[in-house]
Amino acid sequence: MAKRKPPARRRYDTDLTDTQWDLIAPLIPEAQAGGRPRKATSRELVNAILYFLRAGMGWRLLPHDLPPWQTVYYYLRRWQREGVWERVHHTLVMADRERCGRSVSPSAAILDSQSVRTADKGGAKGYDAGKKISGRKRHILTDTDGRLLCVRVHGADIQDRDGGKLPLKASRRRYPFVARVFADGGYAGRLVTWAADKTHITLDIIRRGAKAKGFEVLPRRWVVERTFAWIFKNRRLVRDYEQITAVAETLITIAASATLLRRGH
Repeated sequence: MAKRKPPARRRYDTDLTDTQWDLIAPLIPEAQAGGRPRKATSRELVNAILYFLRAGMGWRLLPHDLPPWQTVYYYLRRWQREGVWERVHHTLVMADRERCGRSVSPSAAILDSQSVRTADKGGAKGYDAGKKISGRKRHILTDTDGRLLCVRVHGADIQDRDGGKLPLKASRRRYPFVARVFADGGYAGRLVTWAADKTHITLDIIRRGAKAKGFEVLPRRWVVERTFAWIFKNRRLVRDYEQITAVAETLITIAASATLLRRGH
C-alpha cells in the first residue's frame, strides 16, 4: 500500500502569504545538496520563526505541526551568521521607502534606546539607574518614518552616549548616506563630537522645553517610540529572553522585517 502524504497543516495568522514569500524567497537559502536531507522548507522555517516571535513561547513549545524547534533554531543562527536576515531587512527597507515615494537610501535617521528586563539567563546585563530596570538596553536607529535601520543590544548599565556609538558605527555599511541623526538629551556631550569625527554624522539633539512638565511630545522623537511599539507586538520581545545578544538583535530585525512585509502585502 502506498504511503499517504500527511495532510497540510492549518494556516497560522503569522504565516507568510504567497506574495510576501515571493518578496524574500530569493534571499533565503534553500537546503544544500548532500548530507542528511532537510524535511522542512525554507518557507516553513521562516513561518516557524515568525510564529515563535509573535506567540512568545519557549523554543521547546513550538507547535508540533511546525518544524522541530532544534531545526528552526539552527537555521535562525546559521542564517544570522551568514548575514541573511540583514540582507532581507535591508531589501525590505529599500522597497518600502520606494513604495512610499522616498529615496531608496535614507539621509536622516533617529536614535533612541529602550531598557528591558531580562529572563533568568546568563549573558550581558546591567542596571539602568534612570529607568530602575535590571536587564539590557536596545539601541535602535530608524529612518524618519520609523523603519528600523540598525539595532544593537548591550547591558542596561551602559550610558546612552556610549551605547549610541554602536548602531551609528554599524549602520555605515548599509546606510552610508545618513548624514543627520536626531536624538534626545541623553546623547548630548562627547557623542556629538565622536559622531562627527568617526562617522561623519551630525547628531542633532532635540531637548525638552525649559518650562515642560511631565510628558511632552518632542519633534521626530515620537517616530522612534512608535517603532518600539511595533517591536513590542511580538511577545517574545517584551522581555529579553536570549542568552546571546546577537540573537536578540536578530529577532528584533526579523520582527521589523515582518512589519514591513505586512505593509501593502
